[in-house]
Amino acid sequence: MNIMSKVNTKFALKRILDVLLAALALLLITPIWLVVAILIRIESRGEVFFRQERVGKNQKTFKILKFRTMISGAQNVGSGLFSYENDPRITRVGQKLRKWSIDETPQLINILQGKMSIVGPRPPVIGELEIEGTLPKNYENRFSVLPGVTGLAQISGRNSLNWNEKIQFDLAYVEKFKSLGIIVDLSIILKTVYIVISRQNVIEKEKNND
Repeated sequence: MNIMSKVNTKFALKRILDVLLAALALLLITPIWLVVAILIRIESRGEVFFRQERVGKNQKTFKILKFRTMISGAQNVGSGLFSYENDPRITRVGQKLRKWSIDETPQLINILQGKMSIVGPRPPVIGELEIEGTLPKNYENRFSVLPGVTGLAQISGRNSLNWNEKIQFDLAYVEKFKSLGIIVDLSIILKTVYIVISRQNVIEKEKNND
């Protein structure tokens, strides 16, 4: 088996893992989603889900799904697309959802659609990376894989990292996956569970207006 065949096999196994885990998680979490949806609508007017254009694999755009955690139309108030700790636009329900990363769980649908993976580089907002001036020359390699709900950057500092640091971890993940395959993904998934439970670095400091 040549190198390309081995790499393709690793990505095929990754996709199988994604579909199995996402489908199982959806079955288990659907009752929680129903409660979350009701609470969001009770507290504030607006859509239950937040949709935003992000840059995915091969730099193609897609709409990422999250539960809405801010007031409707928050992008037109205050700091716009940027959210921060104690942001007054975040609803009380939204604070709880972010605390436990429940707001990210609708991305299970993105995974089943084939737009995302459980593990991979986080997808940036359109134009977000273009305003950064310190990106490595090979940063576009991070777009050679599907974006993830979690990733090496997220378990290595998440919101304490700037974009340049995150991309360095993203590039390292791409190389590690090509070498070790889903072993890397399983390790990152387990570490992510620990971080969510311990609630480390929960507040997003990227353009994440939801």
